[in-house]
Amino acid sequence: MLETSGDKKKSERTKKKNDIDNKYEELTYKTTNAWDNPHFDKKSINALIEDYKAFMNKAKTEREFIKESVALAKKNKFKNLDEISEGSLKPGDKVYRVVKDRLMLLSVIGQRPAEEGTRIVGAHVDSPRIDIKQNPLYESTDMVFFKTHYYGGIKKYQWLAIPLALHGVIIKADGTKVEINIGEEDDDPVFTITDLLPHLAKDQVSQKVSEAFKGENMNALIGSEPIGNEDDKDRFKNNILKLLNDKYGIVEEDLVSSELQLVPAFKARDVGFDRSMVGAYAHDDRICAYPALMAILETKKPEYTAITYLTDKEEIGSVGNTGAESRALENFIADLCAFTTKKQYSDRLVRASLDRSKMLSADVNAAMDPNYEGTHDRLNAGYLGKGIAIMKYSGSRGKSGASDASAEYLGEIRRLFNENNIPWHITELGAVDKGGGGTIAMMIANLGVDVIDVGVPILSMHSPFEVASKADIYAAYRGYCVFLE
Repeated sequence: MLETSGDKKKSERTKKKNDIDNKYEELTYKTTNAWDNPHFDKKSINALIEDYKAFMNKAKTEREFIKESVALAKKNKFKNLDEISEGSLKPGDKVYRVVKDRLMLLSVIGQRPAEEGTRIVGAHVDSPRIDIKQNPLYESTDMVFFKTHYYGGIKKYQWLAIPLALHGVIIKADGTKVEINIGEEDDDPVFTITDLLPHLAKDQVSQKVSEAFKGENMNALIGSEPIGNEDDKDRFKNNILKLLNDKYGIVEEDLVSSELQLVPAFKARDVGFDRSMVGAYAHDDRICAYPALMAILETKKPEYTAITYLTDKEEIGSVGNTGAESRALENFIADLCAFTTKKQYSDRLVRASLDRSKMLSADVNAAMDPNYEGTHDRLNAGYLGKGIAIMKYSGSRGKSGASDASAEYLGEIRRLFNENNIPWHITELGAVDKGGGGTIAMMIANLGVDVIDVGVPILSMHSPFEVASKADIYAAYRGYCVFLE
């Protein structure tokens, strides 16, 4: 077919437009979908995710996460730092420390002594849940209940009328520890917090959500069969006590010294026809903690001493002796300095190490959900499938309570990820004045460490079933690996 003069002019205009587009292409900031990354392959992604799902199904509480992490550390030849003689660590040595079964630090000793700085990936292993009160057991209307107190920021209605499993520990009068895990096996019973039927919810549904669901009324249903004679007192409650005594050897007073948690009895599952996503309870923040754990286990001989820091209590402010506000990280680095320095040890070495250290605060980010428009600034939102989310600052309103990373450090991390083909995008936690939140970043930054938030974007954060992209989880794993190497 002959080309007409009109076709020729149209072709010239198209070429000119493409030339202009190409001219400015290198000047613009672009994000890419992690699935399109030629350096990622589906086989590697799926292998990591299958291991992650299996781990998540075994580790639904912070104690269980630490227990499973210790087992993996030992399998990978990590040694308990508290059992090592001072001055005996050399490059490539692998050590760990556990604090009160709920916090863990793992390290691979670097080519440089620890006083010259460390590289830290820090994540938290606690998640929103329903805690059992210390004096919880009562009966009412021929049913038996546990009194509860929710932990962390939850939408209370999401935890009603779903199957719940009971996990935790009970310390008996003689100090014996009893571990509890009921509701995870197919033939286990489960528990639930009941909801009001819609037929009688006229008053409830007209209230604000914050007022319609009372925390004090979130009592878990645990039994309804009596024992003894009809005129016996507390015969329904007594049946539960007998069952607990028969199986675990405990009495009611033992519940006072317990840590019992109700968590969703769901398994981690693939989501979508294409299985591109994974849904589970407690992605926040085990979706970052697990890749951080895998990264340190695979680190060999880094230039700087590498540390993975798995902490507790983030969901309630990182308080206490197992939270990021504690001295656990500082004490660990102090011991690494003492065990690797060729100088006379003093706490000046610790302060120098902290000032020269760099950290990725590995915590989740809120992914943009098109079903809830207006909650994000689209230019600065987290997205499913675009790789790891880098967040310069957290906080709320006018950046109140924020940890604000320096431009220099953000530039360093951006360069590291670009050079290693790690897909990333820049984010904030929602639109200005819509809310906000924080991570462990500011606690560690207060020690003098350079810190920035780098984590996985998720949907339905703090719900019983959070959703994330498999490719993003793999991107986080690869990002943490190159940072620690």
